[in-house]
Amino acid sequence: MTMEPFVDPIAGGLVGIVVDIAKKVGGTVAQSVSDRRQAAAALKKYEEKYRSRYGRLKLLGMQQAVELEQIYTYVRFLDSLSIRQFASLASLEETYREGQRRRFQTQESSKLGGAVVANEQQYLMVLGAPGAGKSTYLRRVGLAALQGKTGNYGHECIPVFLELKRFNQTQVDLKKAIAEEFQHFGFPESGQFAAKALEQGKLLILLDGLDEVPKATLNAVMEAIQNFVTQYEQNRFIASCRLAAYRSTFTKFRDIELADFDDAQIQQFICNWFQSDLDKQAKTAEKCWEILNEAGNKAAKELAHTPLLLTFLCLVYDRTQGFPSKRATLYRKALDILLEEWAAEKRITPGEIYQGLNTDLEKVLLSEIAYQGFVNDQLFFRQEDLVAQIKAFLADTVDKPKYLDGKAVLDAIAVQQGILVERAEDIFSFSHLTLQEYLVAQYIVQEDKIQELAEYHLTEQRWREVFFLVSGSMRNADRLLEAMEKTAQSYINTLKLKALLAWADKATEGSEGEYKPAAKRVGAIVLARVLNRDRDHRLSLALVFNRALNRDRDLDYSLVLALDLDLSLVPTRVLDFFFDLTHEYHKIKILQSVNFKTLMARLKTLKAEVPDRAQPYPVRQAFVNRILQLWFEAINLDPELVKLSEEELTALQNYFYANELMVRCKEAAVRVSEKTWAGIEDRMLKSPL
Repeated sequence: MTMEPFVDPIAGGLVGIVVDIAKKVGGTVAQSVSDRRQAAAALKKYEEKYRSRYGRLKLLGMQQAVELEQIYTYVRFLDSLSIRQFASLASLEETYREGQRRRFQTQESSKLGGAVVANEQQYLMVLGAPGAGKSTYLRRVGLAALQGKTGNYGHECIPVFLELKRFNQTQVDLKKAIAEEFQHFGFPESGQFAAKALEQGKLLILLDGLDEVPKATLNAVMEAIQNFVTQYEQNRFIASCRLAAYRSTFTKFRDIELADFDDAQIQQFICNWFQSDLDKQAKTAEKCWEILNEAGNKAAKELAHTPLLLTFLCLVYDRTQGFPSKRATLYRKALDILLEEWAAEKRITPGEIYQGLNTDLEKVLLSEIAYQGFVNDQLFFRQEDLVAQIKAFLADTVDKPKYLDGKAVLDAIAVQQGILVERAEDIFSFSHLTLQEYLVAQYIVQEDKIQELAEYHLTEQRWREVFFLVSGSMRNADRLLEAMEKTAQSYINTLKLKALLAWADKATEGSEGEYKPAAKRVGAIVLARVLNRDRDHRLSLALVFNRALNRDRDLDYSLVLALDLDLSLVPTRVLDFFFDLTHEYHKIKILQSVNFKTLMARLKTLKAEVPDRAQPYPVRQAFVNRILQLWFEAINLDPELVKLSEEELTALQNYFYANELMVRCKEAAVRVSEKTWAGIEDRMLKSPL
């Protein structure tokens, strides 16, 4: 009988290491793994148990675990710690605002690939925020080590994964813990095997969660790690810790911070997540990525740059094939994950600082910090100011928590939850602008600051998301919309603006076009501005409002947007444009009592009088003015009525923006009474009394 050639079931190099160590140990170990076949079987069993314990993920209420390698996405590290990149609060504010992005983590630094870093660094400290993927990275490197060359890990080491939170006694024995891992995973005489492997420098020791070590034993654990690394320095070590909790005391280790996911990583993660045959057939990943990139989901996508919250978004999409239209619900869940659920998932015991500081009370505290900062146009906070605010809040709270140390509370929030993040030395911000906006909205609703919101911040672009979240957080958004309408109407504050709106109402009232009355009034005002030869960004706001109001039947103003700024240069083109404009407005039927056949006939009579391009500018300009005059007469509009001052143009711009925002807030609301909205919509673009 011919025996089949022996093929190692896993990395051949590791098999040789096990055989070599076993021979040096002798005894039962040498007998159990005396040849490559036996060593391979032992390693195979070790790998299976490693995969079973550390190679699968089940979190955030997932119905079943998924293989880590199935959804794992390559990671990148910042080449220097972000906390060291800025020297002052002013530089942080300036950098953020110049970048005009919603994300706080700076992306200017070059990035290093996760595999490259693991291969290059013998002693590596992986830092990052809660949910940034530190533990996942360590587990994945361990799997790569077990796979040998096929796993992109270039060192022949047996990985040993240790969860540091298990060291809850002052006596810390890392050597014993490693031996127990080998014993649990099926190695005979594991103590001797571990000792010999350490001496030979053949282990990759993965120390996960330094920040999760109980406070009472933290110093003992840190000292034990340093002594252990010194004693067994030939081995390779990767440790992880939350950035806010880390104090650089491990001199041998290279400190490196996980970068936020970029778009390519987010898309790859989503593709990895939706890999079932049904998902592939339905193109679920493509649809999820497309929806996440829609303009209305910018804030949701911001959360996706954190792996933990991206996992949450994938779970939401998997269950509903979409994201909630009321995004306040989505952000509330994301906040709860960071405040409470993630610690529970990882079985981290809350510290004594949280005795009495329950989640609901913490939300109130955070919402107050968020609101005061937002009102002051402040996204970054000095530590001393935060500590003072926390102390004042707790001191003024009935049944206050036992511990009133503001600094300790701030540290706990930063370390355990990552809601507040230290961006530079003693300077903090919220982890996500989205979460700060959500907390601002909660404060406004809880403290009944609806009127102040509408009165002072209606046209401030940075408050836009807050308006949506306030609308989605109220049981009934009538009061918000009524307050917004009152402020919007105050912008129409000159006789000329009021007269312009009155003309638009009269010109469109009772017209045949199958559009909402307010949309018809928009069309009339756009026409008036075109006849006044206005083609700037302020006109486009009217069209944005029109699209928001008329989603089911949008008025197409692409022709208007194509209008040449200098109408007098080519008279033939000008005449052609107004022929097209006449045809378009005749077709949409939004203007009442306009005889378009007569207008068209009068325009045709001008064809024979079109001046040559060689004619002087005044001649060409006079011809264009004759065309415009025909239109003004046809629609019964005084040309002087549309000659607005700069202040009036700005007021009209704000008015259109406010009305568009009202429409979007209505869509974001849980409930708006039919009577209230019907009244608001009817009054849109009507001259206020």
